[in-house]
Amino acid sequence: MPDVITIGETMVSFITHHKGPLRYADDFKKVLAGSESNVAIGLTRLGHSVGWISSLGNDEFGKFIFKELTGEGIDTSRVKFDSESPTGIMFKELKSSNVTNVYYYRKGSAASKMSPEFLDENYLKSAKVIHLTGITPALSKSCLETFNFIIDFAINNNISVSLDPNIRLKLWSKKEIKDVLLPAIAKSDIFLCGEDEGEILFNTSDPTEIIKESFLAGAKRVVVKLGSKGAYVSDCINSDNIEFIDPLNVEVVDSIGAGDAFASGYLSGYLRNLSNKECGQIGAIMGAYAVTTFGDYEGLPTKSEIDSFLNKKHISR
Repeated sequence: MPDVITIGETMVSFITHHKGPLRYADDFKKVLAGSESNVAIGLTRLGHSVGWISSLGNDEFGKFIFKELTGEGIDTSRVKFDSESPTGIMFKELKSSNVTNVYYYRKGSAASKMSPEFLDENYLKSAKVIHLTGITPALSKSCLETFNFIIDFAINNNISVSLDPNIRLKLWSKKEIKDVLLPAIAKSDIFLCGEDEGEILFNTSDPTEIIKESFLAGAKRVVVKLGSKGAYVSDCINSDNIEFIDPLNVEVVDSIGAGDAFASGYLSGYLRNLSNKECGQIGAIMGAYAVTTFGDYEGLPTKSEIDSFLNKKHISR
């Protein structure tokens, strides 16, 4: 049984190296993209056992995603195939070397039909950590019910809840985001937040204020991800316990997926009972590797690469 379980939608993503509007692009590469599955891949590469729960269309795209994630060593035994609904797809538009636009075609997807009845409670009980994002509750009413059910189930079974808001304004309003995520933050053991997300949830982009407001909301551990500017971590509302995580200087090829990579590194340290700062440092290394290649997860390192980095203090590609 897995130590970590994630649940959420993974789509097929079509990416191009063409810089500029998609209307002029004619070279697309097919990959998979999903925040929760990105975290799952990162954790499996670091040697952890991970289960991913979702629903896929019973189509070629769904079979592609299933094959890829199973091949990464993720337990996909609780994935279901839906013959009535399609697998979601998305396109990435490369505006410049480090700026991308994303276009989603996910309405009515198989994953949006997930409900609490979809879940195997005995399977969930096996986890030490359940990792969720704010994408899932935004997909549909039944996905919101599933999201809330899993959080309460984890609390009742002494399973740590890891929550990354991963806010997608294309999916829901700022009011809906607050109404759903603030109660979820109150029940989270680990809350991973970005500056922009802090602005939406707490009306501030100041990292120390985001940490303060997250603890006041009820979180037990807080991470504020600042991208190329590093990160802050804290396990206590006392400002003396806020620690800064230095960023790594790397050439950015594609920034999408960096936050998920950080989350997987942080959770890896958490599972190994490392200090809060060490968890953040592993997260920073994972994030730095992730942005050195195109795609959401292709650049994620293995545990041996992380160990090599810690010994040599550099990233080579």
